[in-house]
Amino acid sequence: MTAMRGSRESAAPLAAERFVASKVPQITLLFWVAKLLTTGMGETTWDWFDVALGQTLALVVSGSALVAALVAQFAMRRYNAWVYWTSVVMVSVFGTAVADIAHNDFGVPYTLSTLTLLGAVVAVFGLWYVVEGTLSIHSIHTRRREAFYWAAVLLTFALGTAAGDWTATSLHLGYFPSGIVFLVVFLLPAAAYRWVGLGAVPAFWLSYIVTRPLGASFADFMAGPPSRGGLALGMPPISMVLTVLILAVVAYFAKSRIDIPGTTDEPAAITATS
Repeated sequence: MTAMRGSRESAAPLAAERFVASKVPQITLLFWVAKLLTTGMGETTWDWFDVALGQTLALVVSGSALVAALVAQFAMRRYNAWVYWTSVVMVSVFGTAVADIAHNDFGVPYTLSTLTLLGAVVAVFGLWYVVEGTLSIHSIHTRRREAFYWAAVLLTFALGTAAGDWTATSLHLGYFPSGIVFLVVFLLPAAAYRWVGLGAVPAFWLSYIVTRPLGASFADFMAGPPSRGGLALGMPPISMVLTVLILAVVAYFAKSRIDIPGTTDEPAAITATS
């Protein structure tokens, strides 16, 4: 009897530790706000750094910051709002660099880069599902799943950058119309989840992918040149404003703890009410 009690007591902490290792926040409305802010901030910040520092130095700085942020993220034993969202911000900046360099330096058309990155995203999700049997972000409680998660996040940021430039430039829609298009596409999975029966996990990831071109399109609209329909407010001011907003949201997360993962391993919800 004592042995059985000891076995149960030792198993409980292990189960709890396995859960608290989940390092992805709960999906609330404010999560989507923060995500959209990081997408816009990453777009304008890379463009700002590229001009101010030069491409090579900007790439070294953003790449080093990304590595440092992810090292800190992987070192954490549970979700931490400051560490997690710092990683997201740096993925946003570096993901923009990947797509922009492919086009500007190597002449890869936006159509081709969009299709190539789309294939890469599908491949990562496919491999992730084959290996782990789930794509739920509420199941991120092992190093391997966390690696799949961040690989998918990085590729979705790069894909979104290329897709946003493709609609704004190759299709000649301009920034603001592109933003409206992506806003509609962003809302469709939520509508399908609520009224058509689309699963929560695919609904989440479909909307997640679209947040990148959505946020970046509106950020470019505010900061970009009039030749592409921009308001020409400047990359530095828009980047700084978005950074302040991100800091405010993350500070609220850290204080309120409303985004701390729940106590059950459920699929990621598309909205706070899911």
